[in-house]
Amino acid sequence: MMKSLLFTPQRRTFLMAAPAAMIAACSGAGKSGQAFASTPNADFADSEWRNLTEAEWKERLSPLAYRVLREEATERAFTSPLNDEKRDGVFHCAGCDLALFESSTKYDSGTGWPSFYDYIPGTLGFKEDNKLWMTRTEYHCARCGGHHGHVFTDGPAPTGLRYCNNGVALTFKPA
Repeated sequence: MMKSLLFTPQRRTFLMAAPAAMIAACSGAGKSGQAFASTPNADFADSEWRNLTEAEWKERLSPLAYRVLREEATERAFTSPLNDEKRDGVFHCAGCDLALFESSTKYDSGTGWPSFYDYIPGTLGFKEDNKLWMTRTEYHCARCGGHHGHVFTDGPAPTGLRYCNNGVALTFKPA
């Protein structure tokens, strides 16, 4: 009698372990020694940007930028012109104009969002995000608190990190 490949103990173990492995890979879990800051830079704790009302933010930002920066939404992949930006310069927060990423740290991750392997020190704050089926590390502008994206541990050397940023949350200033 032919043994069913679908129900072998090895297959059952694989089918049960695969979702957990996929979630760990997507969430950035499992890389040893990686620690993330949990609070924004104290230099910006009293920033006037932190005191703007929601009405003032809506006045300053486009509807999509408001949803991303203030409500932690995500823009559709491959919709930002900044995904293809290759000039030398600096990427700034679209909310408060704080310089966040040097263009030298940008790379094409293939995800459809501008991606960076490092950020300008002191400009980002981090928090745990459990909104989906996994735990991810979310990052925000340290000055205005605007949501930018998530950081994963599948990036290139030298950091091994991928800061996956919503393009609408950034502006670019060429050098």
